[in-house]
Amino acid sequence: MDFELDGNTALVTASTSGLGLASAEALAEEGANVAICGRDGDRLDAARETVAGAGTGDVLAVQADITDGDDIERLVAATVDELGGLDHLVTSTGGPPSGAFLDIPEDEWYAAYDLLVMSVVRTLSAAHPHLAASDAGTWVAITSTSVREPIEGLVLSNAVRRGVTGVVETVAREFAPAIRANAVLPGSHETPRIEELVEAGVERGEYSSYDEGLADWSDSIPLERVGDPRELGDAVAFLSSARASFITGTALPVDGGSLRG
Repeated sequence: MDFELDGNTALVTASTSGLGLASAEALAEEGANVAICGRDGDRLDAARETVAGAGTGDVLAVQADITDGDDIERLVAATVDELGGLDHLVTSTGGPPSGAFLDIPEDEWYAAYDLLVMSVVRTLSAAHPHLAASDAGTWVAITSTSVREPIEGLVLSNAVRRGVTGVVETVAREFAPAIRANAVLPGSHETPRIEELVEAGVERGEYSSYDEGLADWSDSIPLERVGDPRELGDAVAFLSSARASFITGTALPVDGGSLRG
C-alpha cells in the first residue's frame, strides 16, 4: 500500500530510541523527509544514521530538550528551514518515574506534566501554522494504554498522559479540516525501557533469563507476545498518511489486545 508520503516532511520528537525512533524509521521508509531530536549528541547521531538508512529522503537531526520551550521553537524552525516545510508532526516523550500515589513528591508531578503535556502543547503550537499551510497536515501523539486503563505502579503516567488525549480530541475539531489529529496508545513493546526492566528482573533473580522475563511480560497479552516497536511506527505512518484521510480524533490502541475496554 502506498501511503503517499513521498516528499512530505515529518518531525518526530524524542526520537533517538524506542517508539519515537521506530516512527521516524517508518515515515522515512515511506518516502518522507524526517526531522528527529534528542538531548544526547551521540545517540542522536546514531539515530540519524538509522533513519537515513530506512529511506531515501533527507534526515535532519537536531539536539534539543523537549521540555525547553526555546529548544522546541528552534527545532520546528530548523525543520521548516532545512526541509522546506512541515506536513506531519509526531509527538513522543520519555516516561515519567514509576511509583504509587503516596510515593510521588509534588515536584515530580510538575515535572511529569512538563514532560508529557507541556512538551506536546509547545511543539504543537509551534508547528500549527506550518501544518495548517500544508495540504496534508497531521499530528499523531504517542501516549500509552494507561490513558484508558491504569497500570499498577505508574500513577504519573496514568493521570498525566490523559491531558494529551484531551488535547487530541479537542483540536481534532478545532483544527479540522486543515489538520487531522490522532493518538496511538502503545502497550508493551520491546523498547530499551522494557529491556532494562526485564534485565533488572534477571539481576534480581525474578527470571532465569531475558527470554523468560519477556515471556512473563507477554502473559497478559492476548497475542502472547510484546510488540515490535516498528509495529507501532507503522501505525503512526498510516495515521499520518492519505490512506487515513477520514480518520481524526481517534485513539488507536496498539497493544496486542491487552485493553479490556
